[in-house]
Amino acid sequence: MTKDVGGSTAEAELASLRPPSHRAAPIGLPEFEARLEKARGLMAALGADALLIGAGASLRYFTGVGWGATERLVALVLPRRGRPVMICPAFELGSLEASLAIDADIRLWEEDENPYALAVGAAREAGGTLALDPGVTFLIFNGLRAADPDLHIVDAAPVVNGCRQVKSAAELALMTEAKQMTLMAHRAAARMLAPGVAASEVKRFLDTAHRTLGADNGNSFCAVQFARATAYPHGLPGDQTLREGDLVLIDTGCLVQGYNADITRTYVFGEPTGEQRRIWDIEHAAQAAAFEAVRPGVACEDIDNTARAVLEQHGLGPNYSLPGLPHRTGHGIGLSIHEPPYLVRGDKTPLAPGMCFSNEPMIVLPDQFGIRLEDHFYVTEDGAAWFTEPSPSIDAPFG
Repeated sequence: MTKDVGGSTAEAELASLRPPSHRAAPIGLPEFEARLEKARGLMAALGADALLIGAGASLRYFTGVGWGATERLVALVLPRRGRPVMICPAFELGSLEASLAIDADIRLWEEDENPYALAVGAAREAGGTLALDPGVTFLIFNGLRAADPDLHIVDAAPVVNGCRQVKSAAELALMTEAKQMTLMAHRAAARMLAPGVAASEVKRFLDTAHRTLGADNGNSFCAVQFARATAYPHGLPGDQTLREGDLVLIDTGCLVQGYNADITRTYVFGEPTGEQRRIWDIEHAAQAAAFEAVRPGVACEDIDNTARAVLEQHGLGPNYSLPGLPHRTGHGIGLSIHEPPYLVRGDKTPLAPGMCFSNEPMIVLPDQFGIRLEDHFYVTEDGAAWFTEPSPSIDAPFG
């Protein structure tokens, strides 16, 4: 039997979990102010007079307001010079003031008023060129256009990505806490497995485990796949039940103050076959090679190429063909679970200290099984550092 897989119960495992005794500090006002100043510098390089950020991860990054986007406009308009402006529905004022971490003018709109006129007005006060958050919907773009057809709108991706893709020490601490919680939840879930357990039961267990450990709201997402379903990167419909000898793939994460964890473990409930062991070892080697290739200045796509080269040495691939690796080797992560840049062919972004990525060069054997090992790293001055230590072997996936 695989070490530390099975042999316990959900009740016993949940009883053993405790939140961290020391929690990572929240992002403070000086860091929010530094983010705004960095954005202003990048706006100047872009030739933009104002920046509009809609509700979502980037609004949380710049203002502390962690609201999701809806049809009602909630936005930050940041002029290159002058005070930030928050556009908000009038009935949300109390909630906004409770969340807002920066000093800003607040301009409110009633339900029968046009919020885009307020946003355009704030942008026009700063000048004639507005950099628009690449994450906003066409609804917002169209609303701005209708309010002022002559407003010059440019893509704010160089500003938003230029700020968010390099993490501060405070951000790394929050991400470390989230990822450690998720790895603890993974270990506990592996021990509670038993023949006949449903994937849905494991998902509910992981949600409770994350809540017990102190995550923001339980699972931020969760995929539990058994046997043949592991051959599909995002699983198959239905609720599988576990049998002796099944391969188990669990991909889950949580949030700590908005920052994401996203870890995958793959192991066998029972004894691995020779083919499962072979593919698991190749996957492990590809993940390790990708990590070792990380250096500041190296292009993101080179990390992807390194992982694929390992697979090709074993007759897998080439490129995206199966059996092999059907998707990118990794993605950026922070306040969004997937964010730029990406470890994929064609992304020539040079790695820089503070960038954070998943490392998950999954191997798929069509209609048989798949192996994905996913851990995350951040770029250092001379290489990379793991947030969580990878699985050491298929026989002892948790060490």
